[in-house]
Amino acid sequence: MRAAAPLVHGATGSVTRALVADGLLAAGARPMLTESEQEAPTLVTVADALLVNLGSLSGDGMAGLLPTARAAVEHGVPWVLDPTAVGLAPVRTPLAHELLALGPTVLRGNASEVITLTGGSGRGRGADSTLGPDAAAKAARALARSSGCVVAVSGPVDLVTDGRQVVRIASGSPRLTRVTGTGCLLGALTAAHLPGVAPFVAAVAATALLTVASDRVGPMGPGSFKVALVDALDAVTGDEVAAEVDLSWT
Repeated sequence: MRAAAPLVHGATGSVTRALVADGLLAAGARPMLTESEQEAPTLVTVADALLVNLGSLSGDGMAGLLPTARAAVEHGVPWVLDPTAVGLAPVRTPLAHELLALGPTVLRGNASEVITLTGGSGRGRGADSTLGPDAAAKAARALARSSGCVVAVSGPVDLVTDGRQVVRIASGSPRLTRVTGTGCLLGALTAAHLPGVAPFVAAVAATALLTVASDRVGPMGPGSFKVALVDALDAVTGDEVAAEVDLSWT
């Protein structure tokens, strides 16, 4: 990923945009963050990958997401769908189903969001999940098989599946949940890893990178943690991630 320095088009919420951009740059990718209907469907055609995140939806952003995803599919740009806070939300939930029907390369969400997209009751509260990733393991496998995409479920132990194999990643600081936007950043890092490798490998590698980087940050408050996390993403090497990540396969 660092050797390629991919251009990642991030259609993501305004609340987390700064962390997504800084994290991508620190990790070695290049961010391009726009979601407007007037520009995003054109700009995505020159990107190496796309993140579609339903975080803080604006009216303009909501109008631009479907055309941008369609343009990515038409031009062969791999893309990640992050269906943030689907469930009771009357706008983003049907929008997430429309985006899923377009065939994302990877779907990344928490357990509640993944279960909701398979027709279950995810019991999410906004962007937070009340369930752990293993509660969504069956739903994640089913969703991967039915949609043809890799499904990555974040939580205390992250889970990645392509419908057949499953990897669990137990690395990661619990302080990742104390900072707004780390899930959005994980979606962006996943997109950055997609060009040139299998989607399953990209999802596992991105999760390993973020979790190992977070483990390297010493004890500190959430504000300092956010800054130190960006520094750690810059400092950690691929060999160090491979050596330090806690993976199990089933």
